[in-house]
Amino acid sequence: MEIQAITNSSIVHKQVFEGHSHAKQDREQDTITISYPATEVVGHGSFGVVFTTQVRETGDRVAIKKVLQDRRFKNRELEVMKQLQHPQVVDLKYYFYETDPQGEVYLNLILEFMPQSLYQRLRHFVSQRSNMPRIEIKLYMYQLAKCLNYLHKHAAVCHRDIKPQNLLVDPETYALKLCDFGSAKQLKPSEPNVSYICSRYYRAPELIFGATNYTVQIDIWSSGCVMAELILGQPMFPGESGIDQLVEIIKILGTPTKQEICSMNPNYMEHKFPQIRPIPLAKVFKREDQETIQLLSDVLRYNPTERFTALQCLCSPYFDELRSTTDPELASVVSNLRLMEFCDEYEFDTLTPEEAKVIKQRLQPS
Repeated sequence: MEIQAITNSSIVHKQVFEGHSHAKQDREQDTITISYPATEVVGHGSFGVVFTTQVRETGDRVAIKKVLQDRRFKNRELEVMKQLQHPQVVDLKYYFYETDPQGEVYLNLILEFMPQSLYQRLRHFVSQRSNMPRIEIKLYMYQLAKCLNYLHKHAAVCHRDIKPQNLLVDPETYALKLCDFGSAKQLKPSEPNVSYICSRYYRAPELIFGATNYTVQIDIWSSGCVMAELILGQPMFPGESGIDQLVEIIKILGTPTKQEICSMNPNYMEHKFPQIRPIPLAKVFKREDQETIQLLSDVLRYNPTERFTALQCLCSPYFDELRSTTDPELASVVSNLRLMEFCDEYEFDTLTPEEAKVIKQRLQPS
């Protein structure tokens, strides 16, 4: 959704909660007052409304996402976003509730502003009949891997809707941040999950097979689909329905084996598939080098347990160019985005000291 807003001169004053407080869990902290120019929204999405403005007290430009709040439930998006603080996650600055004349309650999330979505950025190149620069793709995919490593390992959150529209970018700095946590959830092995989740082109095959005990690896599949789309300029698996989505995947990856189907959903007992041989990814991505092909192969695997984790993606040779570049311009971008900086507290906290040592050596610039 492209956001457009008309600003007028009146100033809105709001009592808001801070996005990250140290108040006790399940209890709202004290409010603070902020003010910003009123805006008239002309852009809408299926979830609600978004508009942009500037907080006068801080000077920060922000996006305000307004969603209808069901009184019966806690808003899972709010609960998740209050926990998340990472350079590659859009930051929740404040939030507040308001009631309309009909008595409906709306939750307003005041979020860090980013200029455009990755989808819009890709459309820019497609409209010019050109390719997105390969180094730009690499910068975005590295940041997405950093983000997913944090989400999956530290926060134990599965986003469940990774797609170019939910990745926000700044083409001037090449910064990338993940947004829209409306489908996000902390997955627990003891709790079944809905399989009808994630936008179709990016939906992992285990979801199409109806799995309800899937893992955060569905996000990894989606990230591979995003990477492929940035390279190709169009979706890799453009299915027109749920089952057609599976057909599009099989056309390239071939028919999954019985063992692979079992790994995706052991309860799947449906019809047999025609035996189709896989197409080598080097033929699909004819202009790409071996490191690119290998990473795509490592993330687009039927068996979720064989799919790379986000941390394995970060260690891929595909990203060695960022670690060892001698190009001053690229080195400056890497430095400004702090791509080679890692925090033990929230990026390696699930590793043993020995594992962390090995991983750090691999991730450090050579």
